Amino acid sequence: MSGTIPGYMYGDPSIPKAPITDKELELLKKTVMLGDEDIRYLRMAGEVLKDQVDSILDLWYGWVGSNPHLVYYFGDRKTGQPIGEYLQAVRRRFGQWILDICYRSYDRAWLDYQYEIGLRHSREKKNKTDRVDSVDHIPLRYMIAFIYPITATIKPFLAKKGHSQEDVEKMFNAWFKAVTLTVALWSIPYAKPGYY
Repeated sequence: MSGTIPGYMYGDPSIPKAPITDKELELLKKTVMLGDEDIRYLRMAGEVLKDQVDSILDLWYGWVGSNPHLVYYFGDRKTGQPIGEYLQAVRRRFGQWILDICYRSYDRAWLDYQYEIGLRHSREKKNKTDRVDSVDHIPLRYMIAFIYPITATIKPFLAKKGHSQEDVEKMFNAWFKAVTLTVALWSIPYAKPGYY
């Protein structure tokens, strides 16, 4: 796991603590049906995906870039033009996020970092990590809606290394559960106090 990615602060003590308990995290895992077998299949997925990260990001970024309503959130606040260095910085962290989904333990450090990612999409911290002057908020609706494209598009990559159809399906389902859990945690900053 890389500590050289600008703005990637996994495990850093300055990261705020997510305002949910470890027990609540365990209940969320149970709710999305993420179990030990899924963790094994996520590790397998990591081995399959680790040398395909750039290709995955090319696909995802191409899709975002072809949708003006999404690329808008990477644009300069005044001109509306995409900020190239911002897109690149986020891309590097997004690539690491793929590996984190597959390899990290879903523990307190992981929970706190997902909360930090959620903060970075909200008015709390958007633009601060990369010191850019972009729009100040990504609506929660797009983060939730993004679960589908990030899930549906991963399957062909999981199938590229000759695994059985059964293993590909299990990797895919584990990925889907993990992405859903992640976005559920990213939504914490968007909830009114007492609503989450």
